[in-house]
Amino acid sequence: MAIAHLLMGRRGRPLHARHFICIADEGFGDPQNFLAHSMAWFQGRLYVGTTRMGKRSNDRTNPGMFHRRSSRPGAHAYIHEPSQRGQIWVYNPQTDRWQKTYESPVIRLPDGTRAPREIGYRSMVVFQGASDSAPALYVSSISNVGSLILRSDDGEHFVPVSQRGLENNDIWSLRTLVPFRGRLYTSPTGRIGAELIDRNIAETPIVLEGPDPAAASWKQVSEIGFGDPTNRGIFEMALFNGFLYAGTGNPYTGFQIWKTRAEVSPYQWQKVITDGAFRGNSNEAIVSMYVFNDALYVGTGIQGMGYDRAYNAGPAAAELLRIHPDDSWELIVGSRRRTFEGVKTPLSGLGPGFGNKFNSVIWRMIEHDGWLYVGTEDLCSYLLPITRIAHIRSQAIDDLVDEEGGFDLWRSQDGAVWELVTRVGFGNPHNHGLRTFASTPIGLFVGTTGLHGCEIWLGRRS
Repeated sequence: MAIAHLLMGRRGRPLHARHFICIADEGFGDPQNFLAHSMAWFQGRLYVGTTRMGKRSNDRTNPGMFHRRSSRPGAHAYIHEPSQRGQIWVYNPQTDRWQKTYESPVIRLPDGTRAPREIGYRSMVVFQGASDSAPALYVSSISNVGSLILRSDDGEHFVPVSQRGLENNDIWSLRTLVPFRGRLYTSPTGRIGAELIDRNIAETPIVLEGPDPAAASWKQVSEIGFGDPTNRGIFEMALFNGFLYAGTGNPYTGFQIWKTRAEVSPYQWQKVITDGAFRGNSNEAIVSMYVFNDALYVGTGIQGMGYDRAYNAGPAAAELLRIHPDDSWELIVGSRRRTFEGVKTPLSGLGPGFGNKFNSVIWRMIEHDGWLYVGTEDLCSYLLPITRIAHIRSQAIDDLVDEEGGFDLWRSQDGAVWELVTRVGFGNPHNHGLRTFASTPIGLFVGTTGLHGCEIWLGRRS
């Protein structure tokens, strides 16, 4: 019997860990599907885009994605192997079945070798532009030959509707896709050939607008870095109170948040918060944004597993802030500190990382049945593969990972009082990150990042 008929929910009641069931594991049977990177509910089905981050070792304690930084030519040659083709999977709740609906094509490079056109699909959104006769599914990609935006009107055929990197062939990925005022917005990140640690750094951190993305129409609508060269990426965007908000990554002085009405060109951008909300580069980047109960919630993070050694940012756990329509802000989860606006104390009473020092990123947020759910990336899960690479054996580390490994999932009805759903990745200590959500008529879907392949969970009260 289909899950949709088994799980009949009641609106407004919170989800506990026992209400979640795993409906796909080990990367849909292929552990190289490391991340469930994007999700969207489209035409009554769930679509999931995966990203493949390297070969997986047969040794389950030593996944192949971990490697030392190297400038040696070909050090990351695996990313050009045809096996590293990004995939899009679709779940049909009527039949309770998954199907791989799309896989990146393999193309021939100028040197004659064959490589996947995309290794992953970072963002998905349902959007109807000027040339669309109906809402379509738009997908941004990760590519070692130049990122593309794909479009599908049926969930089966995905067609590129952009030039590579939106006219910059060196762009490794396009980040979030955000509709606003009938247009689509995104931002570039990473440079082809850069080390993994640098894949969140944009050489030209800008906001791009697609007035008609189906017609490959894109233009720059912000200054590079909003005029500040220390802004090294535009990590996340959201719509709030009639404005488009954008959060940066700034490894020098901490994130900034900017906003625009996007009405009269050239758009005027206003700075909302700077200097990592008085925490400096311990709040290196805005990683997630979500509107809930007439406020904008923002989650922070530090790249490099919570300690960006290249810029001496961290180590530090992530914070959660709340911005009001007048742009005043409150600290929800984080470190008490003095600011120009007085002392900021976390309203939840919880320190950075929801009191868990391993939570380096507040990765995703979503509202479902009147509750705000927040998922993290938990670095504790990485301890086993890192120590194995260093040839360290420690029973204490093994025990710590068993007890603490796995992402956190929290929920709140008012944004101030928080309740824990799971602290251990639904019981899988190798589920180190909650990467994506989808709130749907049949329940709340969760997509993970896992050292042994991603998982998909469905939560609904019975």
